[in-house]
Amino acid sequence: MSSDYYEILGVARTADKDELKRAYRRLARKYHPDVNKDPGAEDRFKDINKAYEVLSETEMRARYDRFGEAGVSGAAAGGAGFQDMGDMGGFADIFESFFGGFGGAAAAGGGGRRRSGPVRGDDLRLDLKLDFSDAVFGGEKEIRISHLENCTTCSGSGAKPGTRPKTCGTCGGSGQVRRATRTPFGSFAQVSACPACNGSGQVIEDKCGECTGRGTKQETKTLKIAIPAGVDNGTRLRVSGEGDAGKLNGPSGDLYVYLFVNEDDRLKRDGINVSSDVEVGYLQAILGCEMEVDTIDGKESVEIPGGTQPETVLTLEGKGVPRLGNPVSRGNHLLTVKVVIPTKVPKEERDLLIQLAKVRGERTGKGGVGFLGNLFT
Repeated sequence: MSSDYYEILGVARTADKDELKRAYRRLARKYHPDVNKDPGAEDRFKDINKAYEVLSETEMRARYDRFGEAGVSGAAAGGAGFQDMGDMGGFADIFESFFGGFGGAAAAGGGGRRRSGPVRGDDLRLDLKLDFSDAVFGGEKEIRISHLENCTTCSGSGAKPGTRPKTCGTCGGSGQVRRATRTPFGSFAQVSACPACNGSGQVIEDKCGECTGRGTKQETKTLKIAIPAGVDNGTRLRVSGEGDAGKLNGPSGDLYVYLFVNEDDRLKRDGINVSSDVEVGYLQAILGCEMEVDTIDGKESVEIPGGTQPETVLTLEGKGVPRLGNPVSRGNHLLTVKVVIPTKVPKEERDLLIQLAKVRGERTGKGGVGFLGNLFT
């Protein structure tokens, strides 16, 4: 990985404090050890912290720009916090707003800010396929999800029933350990997560045998969810509290269900409108007729007016998709008329067409043969 602090954060050397903070927030969330378990994520996270600690403080950044890493060596120690640096209050606030109160192995500043406490569980995503009609009219669907639930044996504490977690003797329950570091530029306090309790402030001596001390278990459950009428591809439904259980009895996350709709062979959807084609014979188009067509409500009788031209679009008002959130309001069904011209006709019909052409004074080719002659069978 690059040792250049600007490259680590992915910003230009002219970046202002707001750009630095945005870059840091994005990378901190991606590589935070509590959310990213990939090998090397924690080391990457420490490098990101070190780069931000230096570049977010005006004097430190000036020294770094002039002398490079040698100018600030020892002043930023891979995720440590600066006890006397005013800007580090904002640095710690980033963790508060981003992680809901947990700062991880490299959380900085905060003057002894505790990490031990309820932590909200992760949100989950489920992709669900729907039939065309289910998306149009809605209904109830049964789904199965696998998520973390609080262990019922220990009530989420992780401790064996009848026992309780104890305050960590190493950090005194703060979840953090400090040590002073002397550098050519002064003394700084380095703060890191307590290695004994992993930053929780508590240790479990007798672990629950059901969840092995984690306080949560992976469970599969069945849910019934309501599908509103009018949903479409990409619609997202939120099911509150059905994500993973929180740590230390924190609130559960949410389940987000993303909907994907199967296409229909006869009907096409465009927002709240539906479209389809209807084929009529050339005589039906000339004289008019009544046709039965498929709609989302079933078979409907439609009148084709006499003299209808090919590709004419007829509108069936209120026969479209219910509007999401207002199912009383519906779109339209757009019906495109396809006039079918036969390539061959029986001789009797051909003779009648030739007579009709003569009456209308229309040319049909030599001896009545031409494009009409080609229809003869």
